[in-house]
Amino acid sequence: MDIKVEEISALTKKITVTLPDDTVQPKLNEAYDKLKKEVKMKGFRRGKVPRSIIVKYHKAQVEGETGEKLVQDNYFEAIEKEGIDPITHPEIKDVKYNDDGSFTFIAEVDIRPEFELAQYKGLEIEKEEILVTDEEIQIELVSMQKSMAPLRSVTDRTIQEEDVVIVDFQGYNNGNPMPQVKQEDYSVDVGSGNMGAEFEEKLIGMNKDEEKSHEVDFPETHPNPMLKGKKVEFRVKVKDVKERVLAELDDEFAKDAGEEFNSLDELKASINERLTKQREERAEGATTDKVMQKLLANHEFDVPKRLVAFEIEQMIKQTEQQFEQSGMSLEAAGLSRETLAQQNEEVAAKRVRGDFILKKIAETEEIKVEEEDMDRGFKRIGDMYNMPVAKVKEYFQNRDDLLPFMNELLNEKILAYLREQAVFVDAPEVEEKPEEKTEDAAEETAVEADASKS
Repeated sequence: MDIKVEEISALTKKITVTLPDDTVQPKLNEAYDKLKKEVKMKGFRRGKVPRSIIVKYHKAQVEGETGEKLVQDNYFEAIEKEGIDPITHPEIKDVKYNDDGSFTFIAEVDIRPEFELAQYKGLEIEKEEILVTDEEIQIELVSMQKSMAPLRSVTDRTIQEEDVVIVDFQGYNNGNPMPQVKQEDYSVDVGSGNMGAEFEEKLIGMNKDEEKSHEVDFPETHPNPMLKGKKVEFRVKVKDVKERVLAELDDEFAKDAGEEFNSLDELKASINERLTKQREERAEGATTDKVMQKLLANHEFDVPKRLVAFEIEQMIKQTEQQFEQSGMSLEAAGLSRETLAQQNEEVAAKRVRGDFILKKIAETEEIKVEEEDMDRGFKRIGDMYNMPVAKVKEYFQNRDDLLPFMNELLNEKILAYLREQAVFVDAPEVEEKPEEKTEDAAEETAVEADASKS
């Protein structure tokens, strides 16, 4: 075996492997002999077809299959001999049988970037304030009061804020009906903002059985790609108007909210505990983001393009799945895979670089995924999907599923370690400058006024 290694870049190597005739020909002969026993051809008994005829009709098949085996059998030996540790699957190219009977293939591989760890322990992170106020607890109570309230149809008045209205609507853009902006017997909680403040506001004052048309200008920042940046005419018919029959916020209300509550104070304490836990989880997520931002700022190095391309592909697939779940496609949203690839390239590169940094920290600090980490991970998935842990473990029998899961657990463990090592500091006080603030506010108001005219 002759091996030649060239550097295409600092992170990509080109490995040219040439296998001699005495390695290649026995493999070809073996393949032809096997095919000779199996092939059927008119005018010849099974196993008696001449080699020359088999070569004439099956040369491409035999050389193709044999070539794949020669690559598989010799690629790993070649990289081991050269001390190369690829981090991606090889890109095999220029596979050919040479005139002298030898066989050549080229494998392009990406290797791990070399870099020195900068500061990763004792990173200064601004503290996230975790505080639940009485006002916030009261807001939660009022929200529960609304969600638990029975609905009663009304016919003696027009729609008011906080009514629940049943409507049919059809959206039109430039006079053309929008198939995906159409609903029948659709429930709108007026004032919630779920259907957009402007749409809901224009329902106020309408009566049951009334039909009305109104236009809504959707901003470029609107989350629905079918609506963003468009002026949509909605033709709406009100089919029912319902009001909430609100209960008093007292001990009886608390008992209705859950059999574990005997008083309103107990319900308030439960809300306080729930909101505190939510904020602690958000604070942990925010701390993790800040840690990663600091790590990325402290470590600048190039990453393999193939890994970035793989990460981009995963991000695009995730976006496609989200659209499919909403009954849409990228094309319907005015997007393309090429556009998404460009939009995601920077984020993908940071993810890949961040993963290299975390793995190097894990090596330095000897952080590994232990059996108890796996068990916690299995239990978490079981709790999430209401599945027995044994069933979850069955799903991860496949190595291709288990390795990404273990990688996720390892990253979580590294980040938990880095959060423990972080130094939490108070956020710097921002000195307000009234004059500049007033000018900024006036400028923003002017921009908003111009936007509303356009």
